[in-house]
Amino acid sequence: MTRPCPRQRGAALLIAMIIVTLVATLASAMVWHQQRAVDVETAERARAQAAWLLEGALDWAKVLMRSGADKAFPPSAGWVSKLEESRLSQFLAADRDNSADANLDVFLSGEIGDAQGRYNLRRLVGDDGKVVPAELAGLRRLCEAAGAGAELADGLAAGLADAWYGRSESAALPPVRIEQLAWLGLDAARLAQVAPYVALLPVRTPLNANTAEAPALLAAIDALDLGNAQRLVQSLKRSPAASSDELRAQLPASVTIDDGRVGVRSSYFEVLGRLRYEDRLLQERWLLARSNNGLTLLRRERLSFVGDATR
Repeated sequence: MTRPCPRQRGAALLIAMIIVTLVATLASAMVWHQQRAVDVETAERARAQAAWLLEGALDWAKVLMRSGADKAFPPSAGWVSKLEESRLSQFLAADRDNSADANLDVFLSGEIGDAQGRYNLRRLVGDDGKVVPAELAGLRRLCEAAGAGAELADGLAAGLADAWYGRSESAALPPVRIEQLAWLGLDAARLAQVAPYVALLPVRTPLNANTAEAPALLAAIDALDLGNAQRLVQSLKRSPAASSDELRAQLPASVTIDDGRVGVRSSYFEVLGRLRYEDRLLQERWLLARSNNGLTLLRRERLSFVGDATR
């Protein structure tokens, strides 16, 4: 019998090593893909479960808004608009010792904000697509008080009128959230300065003086200076006005108000819900409209779902 030469034995050994390497590589790839599929499925399941659990914050807000439907916002000093972070198992089981989920580290929190406590940029443009001069003058005062410069108001008014009524081919997409005002090509840093005082609601609404800050009051009340606006904010925080007449009584005699531009009640609210579970944090924001027919969810935004709750 002829023995294989050393060269043939070396080639066979090399082929065997290549085959082993290929098999190991394919096996590793299959294991990686399988693990990846498991991770994706786990993440999707966590998102779905978290979204369902977060509905609790929305339900909490709806209960509060229904209970205060006939009152100004906030209706009283005892009205709670913030749900502090609480362990979810406290709501799920009366007897925690007998609950399998008693030690589950899931925490729920939320808060309600008055969307009409900020100046509604919808008021800037009339039904004819033209900028309303009185509203533009008010927004200029707001921007000046916020430190962004009065000229920012001109850019906002022109950009929004163009976006909403499409008078040029280069018009930006119509923004529906404050974060989208950057689409108008305005300076981001200056927009950030006015963002706490403005809102974008589906319809034109008056400002709620009870929950507004001084710059927003300047936009809605002509002839009001910053000093008087700040004093009014402090006064209304101590004792919210229940009617427009009570609001007028707290203003200087030389200052008049237009009930169409400023009032003491709200129909639009923003609810922020947070769910924290281990290293995951889910945040959502909802825009709700309150009317005689009840509450309507107008907009839902997922702000974040991150794997590091410390971020």
